[in-house]
Amino acid sequence: MPPRHPLLLIALSAVFFALMACSTKVVSARLPGGEIATIRFAIMLLPFLFIPRLGVRALDFQRADLLFYRGFCGGAAVLLYFMAIAHIPVGLATLLNFSSPVFSVFFAALFLDEPVDRRLVPPTALALVGMVLAAGGDAASGELLSIGPWEGAALASAVLSGAAVTAIRAARRSEGSWSIYGSFSLFGLLCAAPFGLADMAVPTVSEWLLLAVVGGASVAAQLLMTYAYRWVTNLQAGAILQLTVVLTLVMGTVFLGDRLTPLQLAGGALTLAGVIWVIWLYSPPRAVT
Repeated sequence: MPPRHPLLLIALSAVFFALMACSTKVVSARLPGGEIATIRFAIMLLPFLFIPRLGVRALDFQRADLLFYRGFCGGAAVLLYFMAIAHIPVGLATLLNFSSPVFSVFFAALFLDEPVDRRLVPPTALALVGMVLAAGGDAASGELLSIGPWEGAALASAVLSGAAVTAIRAARRSEGSWSIYGSFSLFGLLCAAPFGLADMAVPTVSEWLLLAVVGGASVAAQLLMTYAYRWVTNLQAGAILQLTVVLTLVMGTVFLGDRLTPLQLAGGALTLAGVIWVIWLYSPPRAVT
């Protein structure tokens, strides 16, 4: 039975993604991003521990290769995203990470043989220009456009997220949602663990609480998004999920003291506009159920 307001579920998912990002920023004041990502993925595996039948459903798969691509690319994307959050404003890191729809177009053309619509060129160019301005527009660096390593990590996370989205679309032709969720959680843990264990600090009680928020918000966001995708179009979901960027920018500014330069804000606006334009032109009418 479909929910009465599936779009609200997508919006709630965006809220949880923003909560996850801001909680990550707070706890990263002492804990490294790799450790936070490792614990996040460990928490995401807990549903399989407490509800064994979900594990049985996750093991019912046809294409292990696609599940590996989804899990590895998605896990590496989260690892880089969390590392970036620890070093740059959380809103900026989220903005760059959520530009992934731009890159998924090119991966779909390469691996799914989908033609690239010429109409995608202007919005893609707009988004790319916006990303460069947002990532490199920090006047405090003394240069007009200077992209540092952590801005580069956030951009790399967007590229990998685009690859992961393409793998999801291919996997949904034969695989169930729990198999895809499980592969993301398992391979994400395997990607993050070497970095998390190499530089691990023992969390305090308050940090464990924040890590629980990070992991719980991740689980809630992923499950809400996956569930609601059965009844909403990719266009609707993709556009509403950009609410995550807006919420994170606002929360980072109001609660965490993040400040972006006017050039970065202008770049962020261009990026959001370009990404939503790409989603509008590119999205198929409905996700696979």
